[in-house]
Amino acid sequence: MTVRGIPAPQLYRPSLYWEDRAQRFAAERDGLAAVCAYGMPEFYNRAIHLEQRLALAPWLKVRAGTRVLDVGCGVGRWSRLLAARGADVTGVDLSPTMIAQAQRRAAAESVAHRCRFQVQDLSHLDLGGKFDLVLGVTVLQHILDPAALHAALASMTAHLAPGGRMILLEAAPTITATSCDSTVFRARHRDVYMELIRGCDLKLRALTGVDPAPFRRQLLPYVRRLPGKLSLGLLSLATALSLPIDAVFGRRAVKWSWHAVFVLEARIGGE
Repeated sequence: MTVRGIPAPQLYRPSLYWEDRAQRFAAERDGLAAVCAYGMPEFYNRAIHLEQRLALAPWLKVRAGTRVLDVGCGVGRWSRLLAARGADVTGVDLSPTMIAQAQRRAAAESVAHRCRFQVQDLSHLDLGGKFDLVLGVTVLQHILDPAALHAALASMTAHLAPGGRMILLEAAPTITATSCDSTVFRARHRDVYMELIRGCDLKLRALTGVDPAPFRRQLLPYVRRLPGKLSLGLLSLATALSLPIDAVFGRRAVKWSWHAVFVLEARIGGE
């Protein structure tokens, strides 16, 4: 792990890229360096995970027996949380190593009997069933091809049970911002997601924020250009300043949030 994280490759081959991330960091501590900010310091990724968990909290109150599909499940951090609450969870990911780690961690937490993990490509998802809750956390932002992006959301929609709900947490700013974009990531304007949602015949039930504090995202494009100690100090300061703001105002400051939580349902009839 480094202060600057792992640089994005020049050529993005998703299955190879995510397997490499998993092999490097999925077994380390909570595996956050593999599934949050790639290879960044533990304190940085723990802050991201906490902000995501606070933003998702109102939408992850499941009843026992709820059928959950966790796409891009990584090491199973959300799958295990929901299984511990009584849900029956299916987690899918491109990386076999991620899936192996998810299985190992579920067994260690005694929730393996409520979890099923599979290696699958989200754009060609085929699970042969419907789910009451479909969850995707920072998954679509890594699908760069527009056709594959539409196919991924359409396949998630096809697995949504009648009356079910889809929860997406994605980088979706309200202003065009490309400074953090790379060969593996796109911070798409929020309107792009709204159009995509409509195109997949979904309706928006709620839209909430995650991380309105601007300090980390303003610093991130410059982290690799700075000396190591200075970079670490600035990352620590940006994280310390961001966390209380995001924790208190994150869900409500929707307009200023870099990420957004989309709460969706399938349209019925002429809705």
